[in-house]
Amino acid sequence: MDIVSKEVRSRMMAGIRSGDTSPEMRVRRLLHRHGFRYRLHQKGLPGKPDLVLARYRLCIFVHGCFWHRHPGCSYATTPRTRESFWQDKFAQNVARDARNRALLLDQGWRVFELWECGIRRPESDMLWILEAVRNCNEKHLSWPDLSSL
Repeated sequence: MDIVSKEVRSRMMAGIRSGDTSPEMRVRRLLHRHGFRYRLHQKGLPGKPDLVLARYRLCIFVHGCFWHRHPGCSYATTPRTRESFWQDKFAQNVARDARNRALLLDQGWRVFELWECGIRRPESDMLWILEAVRNCNEKHLSWPDLSSL
């Protein structure tokens, strides 16, 4: 049983943005401040990555832990109402993310997945991103990797 009415829940869910989120804006400001230029949400690429740095053949996704199911994260909770609906919804999101990541990697792009819980940390904990953009040879990075915490 939901604690708010159906109309209030609908209004709350409609207010959840898919772009220009706070975590995404923090990453954008960090990169821009350090001289990186990028395109936003390029429609021609699988999954419309949040940031595309074509010079570095890099796509960056800034994932919300709840919607994209960050493994082991305390923000990746599951609502208690309509659990089967939510499980199906989350499974579709995770499958879509994996499919888009595989397509980008096949096309020769590098893919960074930055998770909301890591973006909440101080900016000094995110400075590694700058070096990784320039020099990283990894094809796929996911940060933070909670197994190392």
